[in-house]
Formats: sequence, structure tokens, C-alpha cells
Amino acid sequence: MYLSKEEERILDGEMGEWRRKAMQILVTLGDVFGAERLIPIRSAHISGVSYKTLGDEPIRFLEDLSELGARTAVDSTLNPCGFDLQRPDEMGTPDYVREPQMRIVRTYESMGIDPALTCTPYYIRKRILGEHLAWAESSAIVYSNSVLGCRTNREGAPSSLASALVGKTPLYGFHLDENRLPQVHVKVNVGQLERHQFGALGLLVGKLVADAVPLISGLENPSLDDLKAAGAGMAASGMVTMFHAEGVTPEYKMGLPWKEGRPTDLVEVDERSLKKQVDDLSSAEEPDLAFFGCPHCSVKEIQEVAKLVAGRRVAKGKKLWVCTSRAILDAPRVSTYVSEIEAAGGRVFADTCVVVTWLREMGVETVVTNSAKAATYIPSFCDTGVRLASTAEAVRSVTEAV
Repeated sequence: MYLSKEEERILDGEMGEWRRKAMQILVTLGDVFGAERLIPIRSAHISGVSYKTLGDEPIRFLEDLSELGARTAVDSTLNPCGFDLQRPDEMGTPDYVREPQMRIVRTYESMGIDPALTCTPYYIRKRILGEHLAWAESSAIVYSNSVLGCRTNREGAPSSLASALVGKTPLYGFHLDENRLPQVHVKVNVGQLERHQFGALGLLVGKLVADAVPLISGLENPSLDDLKAAGAGMAASGMVTMFHAEGVTPEYKMGLPWKEGRPTDLVEVDERSLKKQVDDLSSAEEPDLAFFGCPHCSVKEIQEVAKLVAGRRVAKGKKLWVCTSRAILDAPRVSTYVSEIEAAGGRVFADTCVVVTWLREMGVETVVTNSAKAATYIPSFCDTGVRLASTAEAVRSVTEAV
């Protein structure tokens, strides 16, 4: 891989040991994937934040980098951590996880990384069509490539951090036009879908296409939140990094998918297969917790929950949690929706997602959610039962009329 004179100096350690370590990661990655060179990025989004998934050993590595003087070269943000930093008691967070979790967040922050603690960094700052990113967090990767038309590979925690410190990433994969072309046509024969069904559709597509780029046709008026749910599902069940939605996503409208012609491989999704996917994620009958916010809720999604709890209250022994980012909590009118949800007995948390919390220790045994991604991960990550349902059904299952 070609390196500029400055990049060679970094790799040789002339510009600091922490830069050398970061450049070594990027050069190794570039060599593995046959990248010609490094390119500058506009943003990095870093995973490996929750103490539950990170563990103890990597904390020392991060602290060593910080002590060496590591600082970010570009705008950089963090994925969710294990609890709401301002309301750990209300979540029931175990005491023994609080100190190591705070060490992780403080260490990243000391390197200049924005402790946004969200899986939806695209809500924080406006992204530009075609700009290059180095993002970890699978759902954000799919959304940025597909819905926003940005360019990022499926980065991991080490590579996204290295890119944040150097401000560059290897030029390969989804940074290149030729790798963004659709390879499989997925025809949806279902009609109008609800949010949880979009997520279930994404799971099916991920299973059907593995790591290929799908072109999806037959979607009826999908919203941005619907596309977010579908992309999160694709990333959860397969290795999808990008999709095109016919007539919807920006690169479809620009004509990029047709440079090499329409894909000839065709798979179809019908009502029966979609229903089976929903049923397969619906083993729990009596949920303790209704959860919304995987990926983190938009303003509109919080408003939807607020409308559904009107005239209702969370039943005794039940919980209703909404997870979002602090950036969304600061948006106009959101405080009204939050007040309505919490007046009904629900809670709106930031900084975290139930998938990376300690649900069992918090007294939760079963979860109902409208997120197919969460329903996929919760049983194994949290050792709890789960049921995938519509937003309205999930709200009703833990509330009662006033």
C-alpha cells in the first residue's frame, strides 16, 4: 500500500508512539484488503464502549494510549455504554459495573472523542452525500451507506479508533463505486409494513444475501425510521453493509446501481416468510419490560410512544423504557414527549441500549420490543426471553388504562 512521506513518518514512530500504533492497524488492514492508499475521512464512530462487551483487559490498552497523549484527528463519537450515566439508579445498574464503565468513557473522552454514547451518530451532525467515514456499529454503517449515501466499511472497535486518531482509512470496499453496486434483487410481496415488520424483513434479507448488496423492491412508502429498522435487521442476521431501496435511497436515484445493469439473482419475500420471522422472535408471553430504541429512537419514534401511552399507565411490576441519544433529548418538543412518557410511568434513557445492559441483574426476565435487532440479540446477550411486536402492542402489553 502506498504511503505518503508523512504517513511513513507516522508508521516509523517519528510523530509519537500512539500515532504509530494507530497507523500500524490501518496499514495492516489495508494490506489485507489490497488497498492502494489511505484516504482522509470526515468522521469516525467507535464501538467497544459498554463494559459488558469490552471487559477489563482493553481498558488498560485504552488508558495506555491516553497516557501516551493520543488525540483524535477528526470528529469522532462513541457507541452506547452500559447504563444512563445520569440515571444509573433508576435503571437498577449494579454497583460493580459503574466504576469500570466510567473509566472507559472518561478515557475515550480524554482522547477528544465526543461521548455521544449513541448508535445513531447521524442524528448528531448532518452528513454529506459521498463523504468518507470510518464507522463501527453495524446499524449505523448500513444506514450511512444506504440511506445517507456516505461511504464506510464495516469497521471494528480497533480500526475505527485508529482512523479517529490518524484521520484516515484504507481505500477499499465500500469506499469504491464498484463495490456499491447491487448484487441480488430482493422482491418484497407483502404490502404496507409496520416498524417491527421492517426489522423482521431486514433479518430475512440478511439471511438471504449474507454479505451481498441487495436491491430491494416493493417497499410501500418507507419512512427513514422504517429504513433504519430494516438496515439494522440486515446487519444483525448477515454481514450486509449497504442496500439499495428501489426509488428511495439516494444512489438508486442517482443511477449508480445501473452502471453494470440490474442484478439477475432474484429472491422473494412473502407474507408467510415474514410472519414466520416475527413468530420466531416471539417466544415470551408475559413481558416485564417494553423496550424501544434499538437503534436509538428518533424524535418521531419518541413521539409515537408518547401518543400510545396517553390515557394509560405502566402496570405494577412492569417497565417501559425508551432509549435515545442526548442529542435527540435536546431537540425541540422532545421534552414534552419525554414528560408524557414518564408521567405514565415509563422512562426515557440516554447513553445506553438494553442489549448492552445487565437486564437480569436489573430484575428483567422477559422483554417485548419493536426492534428485530434487539429481539435477535437480547436472549443471548442478556439471558432473557423476548417477543417482537408492533409499537402499539408492546406498549399495551405493559400498560393499563387509567
